[in-house]
Amino acid sequence: MRVRPRDSAEEIVVTINFRRKQIIANPVKGPVERDNRRPREKEMPHRINDRIRGVQEVRLVGDNVEQGIYSFKEAMRLADDQNLDLVEISASANPPVCRILDYQKFLYQQKKKQKEQKANSAKVTVKEIRFGPQTDEHDYQFKLKHAIGFLQEGSKVKAYVFFRGRSILFKEQGEELLSRFCVDLEEYGKPDKVPTLEGKRMIVMLSPKPKKS
Repeated sequence: MRVRPRDSAEEIVVTINFRRKQIIANPVKGPVERDNRRPREKEMPHRINDRIRGVQEVRLVGDNVEQGIYSFKEAMRLADDQNLDLVEISASANPPVCRILDYQKFLYQQKKKQKEQKANSAKVTVKEIRFGPQTDEHDYQFKLKHAIGFLQEGSKVKAYVFFRGRSILFKEQGEELLSRFCVDLEEYGKPDKVPTLEGKRMIVMLSPKPKKS
């Protein structure tokens, strides 16, 4: 505790630490309560600790507690004993479901996971394979082999049949070719939707199947 005379230009500061809170006494503005552990309000998608209001009982889940229904006060006591936070993860349940954890660490891990997912999705590449409406078998097998390689490396495959001039009359053949292409690749990828005609091209997009662990 540090005290200075009132005629000093500096404020009087009294610091008390309890339950992760800090109280600052200011002779001009009065006491100010601050929780150093809590993230900002806009960063909190869950209710935590004393922000969980109007609740008499909660259901605790997790590895660091005996799972079951507890009174709210008892759940808060258990969280305080572990110097952790009581976090409401399912407000619509009856009673609400809570976990005892380090909320700041939890938010950090969630943000890190979201960034990794965003980075992974940004890395997805699309490889194009072009057919003609009357592609011969040798050319078809050659392009099928390349498509298998693309899907195995995690790329998406955009296969299309290009109709030049009057060849648009053979659009049924193009649809049959792409349907066969999807069937031959079903072990490696799956079509996002059925082949569709867009202008002079009939297109199908295939996404790689998740790798088996």
